[in-house]
Amino acid sequence: MSFKIAILGAGPSGLAQLRAFEAARDAGADIPEIVCYEKQNDWGGLWNYTWRTGLDAYGEPVHSSMYRYLWSNGPKECLEFADYSFEEHFGRPIPSYPPRAVLRDYIMGRVAKSNVRQYIRFNTAVHWVDYNETSGKFAVTVRDLKQDKLNTEEFDHVIVATGHFSTPNVPYFEGLEQFPGRVLHAHDFRDACEFKGKDLLLIGSSYSAEDIGTQCHKYGAKSVTFSYRSQPMGFDWPESFTELPLLTEVIGKTAHFKDGTSKKVDAIILCTGYQHHFPFLPNELTLTTHNRMYPEGLYKGIVSLANPKLIFLGMQDQYYTFNMFDAQAWYARDVMLGRITLPADDAMAADSREWVARELKLVDPVDEIDFQAAYIQDLLESTDYPAFDVTAVAGIFKQWEHDKEADILGYRNRSYRSTLTGTLAPVHHTPWMDAMDDSLEAFLKVKQEQPAKETV
Repeated sequence: MSFKIAILGAGPSGLAQLRAFEAARDAGADIPEIVCYEKQNDWGGLWNYTWRTGLDAYGEPVHSSMYRYLWSNGPKECLEFADYSFEEHFGRPIPSYPPRAVLRDYIMGRVAKSNVRQYIRFNTAVHWVDYNETSGKFAVTVRDLKQDKLNTEEFDHVIVATGHFSTPNVPYFEGLEQFPGRVLHAHDFRDACEFKGKDLLLIGSSYSAEDIGTQCHKYGAKSVTFSYRSQPMGFDWPESFTELPLLTEVIGKTAHFKDGTSKKVDAIILCTGYQHHFPFLPNELTLTTHNRMYPEGLYKGIVSLANPKLIFLGMQDQYYTFNMFDAQAWYARDVMLGRITLPADDAMAADSREWVARELKLVDPVDEIDFQAAYIQDLLESTDYPAFDVTAVAGIFKQWEHDKEADILGYRNRSYRSTLTGTLAPVHHTPWMDAMDDSLEAFLKVKQEQPAKETV
């Protein structure tokens, strides 16, 4: 095939795109020339843990927000690849909430079965992407980090698979510059043991705050205070947890809040989210959005309305993850292969507006789950991606929400049934609050099994 595509990033989204093309090739299709640029020295993207924060060894911004002792905060049954179950990878059923190393091993196992690593240029950072209206091609300028050299290549299509959980959103609060304790963003959080015996203040009320707060409690923090902007999480927290309105200022070690209360704290962690940041794209090509269920400016949530030859993968707020990235990648592949014909520009814009209008009517997590399920189903209907029960997965997500409400520290001890194999996950040999070793070896170690109690 005579055209050439660039994939920016070899994390879950970029790997999904590589896998989509490889599946087409395995089925006898002629595929384009593919180059995947990856800044890190291995594939995996955000799932690669590093002790580094700030800049990497080459002076590039550290991509990963992963920390030690991170366990999945959602059931693995909701993110199984339709063509590769956890049971196939590990040779047996495993519990529903694995730690980071186990999830990374699963992601790597799937792509290792295919021949996609050959397309990836590691230690290569994308610095600039330009589009030439006359030639209809993109010029992608990259930095070879080991050689410290810039190179430029031309491509017919560019797929942005860089994610949107690596550039922190850092608000300012009066007095932070004089605070005598540690101040950091969740992006730079690495080890909960650092905060043993400390009184912590976490700014934010979403998943990062929830998970880092419970991690720090698990590893010995004295107390955890959440400061929320709009509403508290409202879980049945242990006695050492507090939820207070937004921080207004810090005087010394005393944090003052909007409701007039105050509390002395030893460290402040900003769990204030991330920005969609594409410094390698000019203004006319970039995606400008906040974290939402359906970003404006994209057809089918992936095709740029500014330039349909530019694809963005995984830019939504997410319940579904790996299987949604697959659905997007298969659709994008078929657009590039000419199997799917894009409608006229005005029709694509109208379709995008319709999805955005539907998003604006969502009122709670159940609505959001159903919305994202409908979005994925819409993509799947146009491709040959292996069928999976999107509605059944949505049901597990809804049960997960209820399980968290019932027991925020114990929900990871629950078990769910795979929608692919029908197997009910076993209960992990150690309750999450007591499981201090997050290694793959410790997780997979066979101890006396407990009977699983199905939650859906």
